Amino acid sequence: MEPFETSYPRSAEQVIIAQNTLLRQVYAWMGLGLLLTAAMSVVTLSSPALLELVFGNRLVFYGLILGELGLVIAVSAAINRLSAATATALFLLYAALNGITFSVIFVVYTAESIASTFVVTAATFGAMSIYGYTTRRDLTNWGSFLFMGLIGIVIASVVNIFVESSAASWVISAIGVIVFTGLTAYDTWKIKAMAAAGAQGRKPAILGALTLYLDFINLFLMLLRLFGNRR
Repeated sequence: MEPFETSYPRSAEQVIIAQNTLLRQVYAWMGLGLLLTAAMSVVTLSSPALLELVFGNRLVFYGLILGELGLVIAVSAAINRLSAATATALFLLYAALNGITFSVIFVVYTAESIASTFVVTAATFGAMSIYGYTTRRDLTNWGSFLFMGLIGIVIASVVNIFVESSAASWVISAIGVIVFTGLTAYDTWKIKAMAAAGAQGRKPAILGALTLYLDFINLFLMLLRLFGNRR
């Protein structure tokens, strides 16, 4: 497969145009992914048979989770070997599967909590993404720090599955809000830098959309665990 299409702008104006173009594509694909996730959640909730299939059978549920993880790895690690059409299909498939598993939050939390948390998440995400795009600071050092925080969250979450500590869950969620808020700014900055280096076309847009989609979804879930009202 062909690697990312690249060109090397010769002027500051061309760099800005390239950055704006790529980011518009990233946000468009990310928005489409979120809409597909929401649509699949509604479809799942409206089908008792589908709900029973997914949440009444642990093998199916964990199979979906593992499938989603595999899709993220496939798009992230093999993006240069995938065609643009394949990368797009895998991203949309991931968003659809995520919508199926995501539907559980509508069963656990009140609609008011979900709506208010979504608004807070969108505002926070938007503010940090704007910061990542407009800052003149080099955010390279943020990457390693935030990655370590992400690994810590994953490990602590797995341990807490067995410990089942509500206090630990609260701490993990609080740290998660900080980590994914920071990742939103860092990943936006990284996409901007990628565009300045010459990355163009569908594949870098899909990879950027997947990255920011994951930041948004995880930030939403962390905030919902902290402030959401359960049914």
